[in-house]
Amino acid sequence: MEMKKRINLELRNQAPEEVTELVLDNCRSSNGEIEGLNDSFKELEFLSMANVQLTSLAKLPTLSKLRKLELSDNIISGGLEVLAERCPNLTYLNLSGNKIKDLGTVEALQNLKNLKSLDLFSCEITNLEDYRDSIFDLLQQITYLDGFDQEDNEAPDSEDEDDEGDEDDNDEDEDEAGPPGEYEEEDDEDDGGSDLGEGEEEEEEVGLSYLMKEEIQDEDDDDDYVEEGGDEEEEAEGIRGEKRKRDPEDEGEEEDD
Repeated sequence: MEMKKRINLELRNQAPEEVTELVLDNCRSSNGEIEGLNDSFKELEFLSMANVQLTSLAKLPTLSKLRKLELSDNIISGGLEVLAERCPNLTYLNLSGNKIKDLGTVEALQNLKNLKSLDLFSCEITNLEDYRDSIFDLLQQITYLDGFDQEDNEAPDSEDEDDEGDEDDNDEDEDEAGPPGEYEEEDDEDDGGSDLGEGEEEEEEVGLSYLMKEEIQDEDDDDDYVEEGGDEEEEAEGIRGEKRKRDPEDEGEEEDD
């Protein structure tokens, strides 16, 4: 299938300005050049044109948001300077399986300031002595060459990077929300405070009732005292009355004598 027809098929009912990913692998390019792509693909971030028999990038449109470009298994041997002009934000470039032979051809990539990963696997340039060190010295902005960094650590898959990004977002959300145990401890402290408050209220109630009982008891004691005092007065009055009765009698007896 020709590249232009493939693009139309990929688009279907979607407008070019809405497309963010476009895969044109294994279709035929016209005279080794890109055909059917234009500047209307403003939102394109991923473009793959593997094994389409490309020999030139001269007709590559301006794709300012493009981040990843797959050009593996083509016949490209030069003209890479066009990438910095039309795709300035590239972070990943795969040129494996092309006809790139010397460092001079790759030097044009120095102007891709955001480039982090470059793949030249199966290109003739990889046969050069000190190939890896030379590329890292030439393109100091890149982190990974042919899938590995300078310490031979493998590059993470794009899916892993996405997962790490999600984990970072979750961590930030958790940090903003605060540790889950913090609020529980505060709740426990509040509960403890309320328990103490209830205890103090109970003590106050007990103290009041106790005082009230004491007052009632004191009043009872006073009443008893008053009653006892009244009895004593009555007894004294009775004794006086008897004396009064006796006294006249005693006087009469004395007269008789």
